[in-house]
Amino acid sequence: MTDEIRKVLSANDTGETGAHQAGILVPKNEKILSFFPVLDRNSMNPRMTLVMREEDGTRWEFNFIYYNNRLFGSGTRNEYRLTVMTKYLRAANAKAGDVLVFSKDTDDSFRIRLQRAGRETSPVNDDDVLVLSGGWTVINRR
Repeated sequence: MTDEIRKVLSANDTGETGAHQAGILVPKNEKILSFFPVLDRNSMNPRMTLVMREEDGTRWEFNFIYYNNRLFGSGTRNEYRLTVMTKYLRAANAKAGDVLVFSKDTDDSFRIRLQRAGRETSPVNDDDVLVLSGGWTVINRR
């Protein structure tokens, strides 16, 4: 099971480019996907609301969605995304280069924190880190 995932935010993720996108792209990598709840791939565009809490207890709701309409012949998308994050990113004053850190507590409740660009991250054993494209990192601490 994946304990923590990190995403270095791009200018597109934070809205700094002015472009509109449907949330943050989540790679189709089993290590990343295992962090999130399983979505029913047999239904079109399945989604789940994720409740995440900041360290101070502030509650946020995001959507984890699998846009799979291409597989149903009614579109072009075949991708996972985290959506409904704009309010959080604005409240946190997120900028390109900042890192979103998603983690789970022992009861599988979700946590989120924003780490400012240039700040050192918590040390981990290199054997337990997987760096993926798009600014994603998977960390297993157990």
